[in-house]
Amino acid sequence: MDAAVTVLFLGLLIFLGNILSRFFTLTKIPDVLFLIAIGIIVGPFLGLVAPSAFGVVGPLFTMVTLAIILFEGGLHITIETLKKSITGTTAITVANFIVITAICIVIMHYMAGFSFIESCMLGAILGGTSSAVVIPFTNYLNIRNDTKAILALESAISDVLCIVVLLALLDVVKIQEFNIGHLVGNLLSSFLIAIIIGVVAGIWWSSVYHRLASIKSIFITPAFVFIVFGFVSLLGFSGAIAALALGLTLGNLNYFKAEKILPFLGDNVTQVELTPVEKEFFAQLVSLLKTFFFIYIGISIHFTNMNIIYLGAAITILIYLARIVIVWFTIPRKIPASDAAIVAVMEPKGLAAAVLASLPLEAGVVAGQTIQDVTYIVIFFSILVCSILVFLLERTAFSRMYRKLFWMFGKEQPDPT
Repeated sequence: MDAAVTVLFLGLLIFLGNILSRFFTLTKIPDVLFLIAIGIIVGPFLGLVAPSAFGVVGPLFTMVTLAIILFEGGLHITIETLKKSITGTTAITVANFIVITAICIVIMHYMAGFSFIESCMLGAILGGTSSAVVIPFTNYLNIRNDTKAILALESAISDVLCIVVLLALLDVVKIQEFNIGHLVGNLLSSFLIAIIIGVVAGIWWSSVYHRLASIKSIFITPAFVFIVFGFVSLLGFSGAIAALALGLTLGNLNYFKAEKILPFLGDNVTQVELTPVEKEFFAQLVSLLKTFFFIYIGISIHFTNMNIIYLGAAITILIYLARIVIVWFTIPRKIPASDAAIVAVMEPKGLAAAVLASLPLEAGVVAGQTIQDVTYIVIFFSILVCSILVFLLERTAFSRMYRKLFWMFGKEQPDPT
């Protein structure tokens, strides 16, 4: 692609990304759905742009996005908030991950010829929900605050869970060691050292952050995140886990000091709060990365291989059917039936899945390309189904029928005293 055309196209992408984000606010139709559709139109349908046009910057965007997702997620998952919604959030997050992985194993291993570990990789990629879709929906829908907390925390924690498990599976493939003890030891040491470096980096940064007033800029905290991520990755450990540990440490220093969990924290270590400008910068950066990735997904979807489409459709249908059962057995019964119905349709896949889908291919996994193709199809179908179901629940009589599936919800439990 000509350089001028590339620059023009990127400018249009950023412009459209911001307009569609506002459109989501007004219509409750996810902007990422339109971004994927735009990619499909300019890619497979019209042939104006090929995936190879983005190939050079693809790995760079993957690493940057991983660092930002995990750091920002860790920064905003406070211990107190986690404790308040831990029961419903943990149960639905873990159950959802396990069930989706089982679905991927059944379909991909027994029907599509994937190896067991390749099927587990796809399950790890698809095992979470998209915060880019779920959180805006929770802000616009008429649901209770505790329901919003469960959905928001599920999307944040599931991203971390998916990344950790997929990185572990990729390490299994890389090590190719059948000694379980040696394998587990290597994985634990990799994650543990990354966590230690992330925590130490967070403590050090909190002690010097407020002394940098003379050189402070909106780039300084993201720059430090990238330094930690890159440094740990160069050492051969998990830079992604280090970024997560850095965010968790910076976001919960006051809690750790008050509870004496990190008793060695000195008085010069103070809570690091992003300034409004820094928060806006992070938001715009995530928006830019989101725009790039979802349009790239649309461009990369292969409509010539119908088997990929059938597999993606089958996985999507089973995921939404399984979600009903998962909601029944995981979230508290005190939640109203209308809220339970909303939770049951909040199964869209998004940015984290799009980023993770490229990792098996980059790592040389045999089925890496198919894993990526199936993931992109599931992302598109899952967001489409979620949007349709939310519309039906909000504006049609379908809501009365669907809520009957959760007839046991909304009944307060008797007081044991």
